[in-house]
Parts: sequence; structure tokens; C-alpha cells
Amino acid sequence: MYPATRIERFNEQVQLKYQLFNSIFMTLPFQAIDNTGSLLPLFSELCDEGYRNNKSPEQIFNDFADKYLTDANEDDKISMMFRFIQYVERQIVLFDAIEDAAFTSLNSLEGNGSLRYSRDKAESSGEMDKLREFLEDFQVRAVLTAHPTQFYPGSVLGIITDLTKAIKDNNLAEVKNLLSQLGKTPFIKKEKPTPYDEAVSLIWYLENVFYDAAGDMSSYIQDAIFKEGALKHPVLAFGFWPGGDRDGNPFVTTEITLKVADRLRTSILKCYYKDIRNLKRKLTFIGVAEKVTAIEERLYRSVFYSEGEIYISLDELKNELSVIRDLIVKEHQALYSDEIDALINKVNLFGYHFASLDIRQNSKIHDKVFADVVEHLAKKDKVLDGYENLEEAEKIKVLSRLKSKIDPSDFEDEETKKTLESIMAIKTIQDNNGEQGCNRYIISNNESALNVLELLAMFRLLGVDSLPVDIVPLFETVDDLEDAHAIMELLYINEVYAKHLKARNNKQTIMLGFSDGTKDGGYLMANWSIYTAKENLTRMAREYDVKVVFFDGRGGPPARGGGKTHKYYASQGATIENNEIQITIQGQTISSNFGTLDSCRFNLENLLSAGITNGVFNNEKKQFTQEQRELMSDLSKLGYEKYVAFKKHPKFLPYLEQMSTLNYYAKTNIGSRPSKRSKSATLDFSELRAIPFVGSWSQLKQNVPGFFGVGYALGQYEKNGKWEEVQALYDKSLFFRTLLENSMMSLSKSFFPLTAYMKNDDEFGEFWEIIYNEFLETKRLLLKISGYDELMENYPDGKASIKLREHIVLPLLTIQQYALNMIRQIKHDGKDASKLEVYEKIVTRSLFGNINASRNSA
Repeated sequence: MYPATRIERFNEQVQLKYQLFNSIFMTLPFQAIDNTGSLLPLFSELCDEGYRNNKSPEQIFNDFADKYLTDANEDDKISMMFRFIQYVERQIVLFDAIEDAAFTSLNSLEGNGSLRYSRDKAESSGEMDKLREFLEDFQVRAVLTAHPTQFYPGSVLGIITDLTKAIKDNNLAEVKNLLSQLGKTPFIKKEKPTPYDEAVSLIWYLENVFYDAAGDMSSYIQDAIFKEGALKHPVLAFGFWPGGDRDGNPFVTTEITLKVADRLRTSILKCYYKDIRNLKRKLTFIGVAEKVTAIEERLYRSVFYSEGEIYISLDELKNELSVIRDLIVKEHQALYSDEIDALINKVNLFGYHFASLDIRQNSKIHDKVFADVVEHLAKKDKVLDGYENLEEAEKIKVLSRLKSKIDPSDFEDEETKKTLESIMAIKTIQDNNGEQGCNRYIISNNESALNVLELLAMFRLLGVDSLPVDIVPLFETVDDLEDAHAIMELLYINEVYAKHLKARNNKQTIMLGFSDGTKDGGYLMANWSIYTAKENLTRMAREYDVKVVFFDGRGGPPARGGGKTHKYYASQGATIENNEIQITIQGQTISSNFGTLDSCRFNLENLLSAGITNGVFNNEKKQFTQEQRELMSDLSKLGYEKYVAFKKHPKFLPYLEQMSTLNYYAKTNIGSRPSKRSKSATLDFSELRAIPFVGSWSQLKQNVPGFFGVGYALGQYEKNGKWEEVQALYDKSLFFRTLLENSMMSLSKSFFPLTAYMKNDDEFGEFWEIIYNEFLETKRLLLKISGYDELMENYPDGKASIKLREHIVLPLLTIQQYALNMIRQIKHDGKDASKLEVYEKIVTRSLFGNINASRNSA
């Protein structure tokens, strides 16, 4: 009998189980919910039928109320909406748990993209030495960020974990108990979390998932690839932004930064302590047991008895573990040596830092801070006279001659003081957690070499310029991406910066922002601009003998650099440096792609495999021909023109403000960071965060940032009789094919019948038509170029998952649109103002379930 296909496995392991467990869930008695469980399927059926018949959300809900809510007044309708929202939120949790439980059935952990596959391929092709050599210098760095797109409180995350296990084990009694618990557990956080709260939430994933998954991977690489040879450096590393990312977040203080660093250290020591406790039960041999007990006691005191005091240093821990291993091998037939090796690998991987805390601030804040520093120093350092009026080249010369010293306490301005204190905090963290504890300072919105050199000058003025710290410029807009290589050349030829780079082993990390790039230039232009920027930056770095590493700021959806990420990296050719893969993992992506041991291992191995594919197996790396480059460039320009014209439409911002959920992101207690960088009451597009921007389009089920301009660009080639050129590019280029496949995902998650009523709106009808027509054109041409009959035809299980999730969440989206429409009517007519706050609360509550259901919507 042939094995089941992926879609057959999905139907059996996910769809059927969801139908079964959901039927149980719908019949459970919950206090004050009455007959909601029996009414929700009826409402869901009316939603399907209503949208097929071109009805609006308001008509659909009113039809439901007329049919099933006898003599219902407005308060009764509102009450039912809230109860439906509560049910849908929990249905999504159930579906998440079922899909997580089926992960190993739907995905091959040993197949193409796995470490084992790469190892076996290298062995069969006689390239094991080449693989070892590559891994000695390659690394995947996953950076967990605090961006607020994960809505589950800790109690619900715990239920998901337990529910996943119960479903895996087919423990029906436990599933029923957990579903009952789920129905009674609140989903909403009453207070906005602090940056420290966010850090604690993400550290849960480090402790419960990444620690074991990454440790197992390191052990496999050691045992199966390097064997007796020592692994010179960890092939995995982890970064951490909560508590260190100050860009636009006034709630991140130096105190919180230090507190988060302490929590990271304590957490990794707890993990080591647990492993030592487990080893103690096995390593009971004479001469070994005593040493294990001594480590256990010193770790225990470091974790539970001290206020920051460490009773066993990292070097001491490594040495003691090495001694124990030698004793086991020499005197006890290497019994349990694999387990002591596993712990040694974890210690080498995580040190005392667990994850490296990055410090980040916006260049515009730095401009203000450095102006304050200049004003302060100008009184005693004449070299700074008239600094603010100098050209950039002259300012750079002045910076090299600065000799003064400053202290954060010298300044009254709070922003200046905080920024300087954050630099000093790096030294404190390194003293406590080691160099890896905090050794990067990221400058977001970096626009010039001066941005970097002024920050380096602040390090020098504070007397900490000898600190081992990388300064990482983040290029985000289309213009900045285009200028990035020229900016870096100015730094490479600068004597002061060249000295700094030499101290950092001539290694330069450069961050590139997919989210703001797409927001600024549209889908095609952002992705092509980043690709060509990487090529130009690679060429410039090689010219100056600098090892460049790219750090990609990615979100969940294709519009923010998400989608099939591993295929993106596998598609990069020899013209882009492949020393490391560094990416941000944000919000829902952490829980959906890395939330379990299996999914975490699978996705980390996919990234590692993408690097290996480029570095070991692509002996003849496919590069773009000149004709293909010109074609990609022209397509990007066409898409850019269409997108920029769309942004300039007079109804663009009003549409987002009045017809979407944009203004409601700030009202959810899901993240500590404001939804825009400035405190202005008016909406400034340049200050708008990418998450609420992309998320608002997702809530509308329009997903504009993930496709707008693609259909227009392809259509111009069809119109001009050049279709075979783009068809050939799709057939031959993995990069272009991946780009369009990811756009298909955005289209698949769109549902225009939800907002079709807007086409009749006097103010926004024409604007809605612009979006819908581009959607139709993009869908038509993506199907044509791929040869598919349906979107995502090559990922049938992924498509089925999206379809089922969208079906679950449709009642919630209908309620959200109903509430938004009622808000607009109240504001327009001035009637029933007392209900305004209630409907706004409905909109805010509805955000949670929709975003969680999408799993990568922002």
C-alpha cells in the first residue's frame, strides 16, 4: 500500500480531528455562555451563504439575529457577538494544538532540508570534508523580537502545550478536561505588558523549546559530522530584543535592560541545573558522583541563593564537565558519555548569556542626543565650534579628533541620559554574562556613515570604545538600500572605523529591513532592492577585505519578509556572501514555526540546510544573467510606480484610518511598544510601524503589501507581447519563483467578499475597486505563470490549513466589520453615542482571534 499524500495526512490528522474535538468543545457547558455553542455553527453557515450572495456583514448578522435571536434588542446582539468572539478564539487554540500535534506526520524531519539529508548527501558525494570546513565558519542566528503580534497569555500557552500532547497521545479524557479549562481561562490581558513582561514570555520559549532543540542539533552535528573532531564554534546562536530594543519604545529603560540580561543568565543556569540533576541519577560512579554533586550545589547557589553572584564561572563549568567526561571515558567504559557530551555542547552554545541581548535605537534619536553632546562639549572643546553647520565629510574629520570624556550624569535631557546609559549597560552585561551577553548596537533607519561614526564617537567619549561591540547599521527604505554600499565604503576607508573593525576581526554585520522596505516601496521593489543591496555590499566588503554578515529583519507574512524563508536563502547565488544566516523571529512566528521541539528543529534545520546548499553543494551557483537582472529591475520599477501611485492616492491614509482596524492596535494590551514612533495625534505614514500597517490590511482580508504592484508589473509584459520573458524567468530563477509563491500566500489569505460592501461607499468605493482590481489581476497572472488552476496548488496541505483557519475565523471577521460599520454610523449620525465604546471594544477584541488564526499576519 502506498503511503498517504500530504493532503490525505492533513485531512486525517488535522481536519477530521478538528471536527471531532470541536464537536466536543461546542457541547461543553460554560457558565454564562448558554446556547452559544449551538448557535455559532448556524451563524458560520449564514456567513458562508451570505457572502456567496453578495451580502454585507451587517446584513448577515441582522439576518442571523432575525432568524435565531427572538425579539433581540441591540444589547442582546452585542452580548452574542462577545460570546461568539470568545468561542472562536478558543476554536483557534484547538486548531493550533491539533496542527502542532500532527507536525511530524505532515513534515519529514529527516527529509530534504534536514541535517541528516545534508550529511548523507555530503557523504554520498564525497564532500564530508567540505561540509566540515563550511560548518567551521557558518552560523544560523535566530533573533527573538518583542513585536506585539502574539496574543496568547502564558496560561493559554500552557494549555496549548498540554492539549498538543494529549491530542498526540489520543488521550480523549485529558483533551476534554483541557477544552473545559480552555473555556474558563481568560484570554485578555487586563494591563499592557512591560518590556520585561515581554522578555519573560519569550524566555519561556528559550527554556522549553530552543534549549533542547538547538542542543540536540549541536550534538548531531558533533556526532554525525565532526565525530571525534572538535566543533570549533556553535553553528547556532540566538539573539534577543525585548529589553534592549529602544527604537520607538519609551518604556525600555536601562534598569529593564539590565534586569532582562540577569533573567537570561538565571534562566540558562536553571537549565544547566536541571540537566545536572538528571545526570546525577546516572553518574553514580566513584570519583565522578562527587564532582557532579559539587557542580549541582554551585549551580543551585548561583540560581537560588544569590543576587547576581555566580558561584561557578563559565570556564570552571566547562573545565569540570570536561574532567568528568575524561573520567567516564577512561575509567567507566564511556557510560553515559553521550549525555555529558550533550550538556557540554549546550554550554558551548548558550554560555551564561542564553541569547545575546541587542541594543537598538533610531538614528533620529541619535541625532538629537549627539547634538546635545556637542552642545555640552563645545564649551571646553573648540574643535566642535560650528559642528552642526559642517558638511558630512568635515563632521567626520572632527569626530576623529575628539578627545573629551562625558558621563550620562552630565546631561539633563532624559533621552540623552537614557541613550548614554544604554551604552554603559553593555559593559555591565558583558561583565556578568560574558561578551556574548550583549555585543551589538543596531542603528535603525541608518541613512549615512555619520550615523555610525557619531555612535562610535559616543562610545569613545564614554571611555568604553575598547568594548568588544559590533555597530550594526539597519538600512530600511528603498533609497537607503540603494545607497548602502556607498555608505559602507565611507566607513571602510575611515581610519577610526577601520581600527574598530580590525578589533572585531574585520567582520561587519549589516541589517536589512524587509518590513519597512515593503511599506516604503512595495513588494517587488523591496525584495529586489534588498537582493541587489546585498550584492553591492558583498562586492564592497570583498574589495576592502571585510567579512560581511547580513542580518535580515523579517516578520511573519510575505509582506514583511516571511513565507518560505529557507527557499529565499537557498536561492541566493555566489554574488551574495553566505557566511551566516541571521533573521529576526517575530510575534506569532515564534509560536507557529518554533513553538514545539519538532517545529523548532525542523525550521532551524531548514535554515541551516539552505546555507549548506549554497556553501557546499552549489558548485555552479546559478546567477542572474544581465538580461534577467534588467528584467527583475524593470518589473520592480513597474511595481514600485504602481505602489507609490497607490500610496499617493488622497484616500490612502483616510481609508486605513476609517475603514480598517489601524487605530485599534494601540488599544490592545499585547505589547509595550506604541504603534507609531512619534507621539503626534495625526497619522504620519513615515512614523507608522510596519506591524499595524501590514496587520490592518490583513484584518481587512486584503493583504495589499503582499501583492500590490505584482499584477500590474506582470501585466505590462503580457500587454506588450513579452510574456515569454517573465515566464522564462519564473522557470529558471528560484529567487523569482519563491517571490511569487510567497505572494500567492498573501492572495490565498485574502477574502474580498468580506469588504465588498465598501464598493458602494460614496467616499471609498473607487479606492476599494483599485485594490480589488489589482488583486484580480495579480491572481490571474500568478496562476498563468505558475500553470496552476488554484493558488498554492503546490502546497496542498498549506492551502488546506489556510482554508480551514479562514473558515473558523469568518464569523469573527464578520462581527468585526459589523462593529466597524456601526462605529462609522454613530460618528456620522451622532446617534447612540453611548454604544460607541462598546463597538470599539468589539473591534479590539476581534483583533486577537484573527491574528492568532493567521499565524503570520503581521
